[in-house]
Amino acid sequence: MRITVIGTRGIPNFQGGVETHCEELYPRLVKLNYQVHLVRRSCYVPPDDKLTEYKGVQLSNLFTVRKITIETLLHTFLAVLWARKEGTDILHVHAIGPGIFIPLARLLGLKVVFTHHGPDYNRAKWGPFARFVLRLGERWGTASANEVIVISEVIKELLETKYHRIDTNLIFNGVSQPVLSEETDYIKSLGIDSRKYIFTLGRFVEEKGFDLLINAFSELKQNEYKLVIAGDADHEIPYTKQLKKLAGQHNVILPGFIKGRELHQLFTHARLFVLPSFHEGLPISLLEAMSYKLPVLVSDIPANKQIMLPDHRYFMSGSTDSLITGLKGSLNQKFEEINYDMSAYDWDKIAVQTAAVYEKLHKKLGRDKR
Repeated sequence: MRITVIGTRGIPNFQGGVETHCEELYPRLVKLNYQVHLVRRSCYVPPDDKLTEYKGVQLSNLFTVRKITIETLLHTFLAVLWARKEGTDILHVHAIGPGIFIPLARLLGLKVVFTHHGPDYNRAKWGPFARFVLRLGERWGTASANEVIVISEVIKELLETKYHRIDTNLIFNGVSQPVLSEETDYIKSLGIDSRKYIFTLGRFVEEKGFDLLINAFSELKQNEYKLVIAGDADHEIPYTKQLKKLAGQHNVILPGFIKGRELHQLFTHARLFVLPSFHEGLPISLLEAMSYKLPVLVSDIPANKQIMLPDHRYFMSGSTDSLITGLKGSLNQKFEEINYDMSAYDWDKIAVQTAAVYEKLHKKLGRDKR
């Protein structure tokens, strides 16, 4: 069975939750004997990236313009036409922005699986028109897709309540086995020592709450721990510039977007992982931190609450005072590794669950033909 994947910037080593999701999921589906073809956005592919396949996943680069307002819409429109021309058994569309073209895909005769990664219209970076388009993408994608996958209970309840779609498939985001690193050369190059820094990572956008974290951290007025925020912005916006300026003022370490051994070192040796987000689907970065057995402190938004951490691991979303209290409480405790139950977030299991959705659709189509 051939699966064509759109709605992601690309793989491998692209920043973003959807991108990490696809990078982990589709090589596993290849091992389950699916032919997977993933369409990347050409403007994000580095000049030295000449890959045509990654771990068995076939890769194609399709043109789009790197502009926050139109890149997703243009790329998805072209990718749907490309998938129709090249032929595929199932088109798998990720995220609600690309979901706006699912009715077109169905009109062209394509069979569609749609993964809803979260209500992106809640993100602070979007203006009124973009929010309208995203809401439309959610509505049309949910209504038109043959099968809908949701990555959290929160999203499942959202689609049942808003659109009465009660047959969605709940398949969580996952996390790989942690790569524990005994090396410390990278963190030392950043000027930090093992267990002497607070760590977080993600895109530099308002809903991640990194400015809130910097302000709370600066209020601790201590010299024992440093703050490290890995990541960057896909698009240079005023908030990004303000965040980097704020980080510089408070000696916060910004190593940029990192993967591989550097990221393994930062996770392995962190004292505390903090996720101050105002909006998430099911945060892979939090699952990664938990896989490294790190103490965590996260905002009490629904996506984080569904992971069911102890109460003292949450702080009130948007509250600097609550975050300060949480930081003090966490740092005043003796560091101990925490054994979380990660069984629900196993990528191998998730690949099998996704394959079951494909097979269900394939069998349903077979019955319809008869």
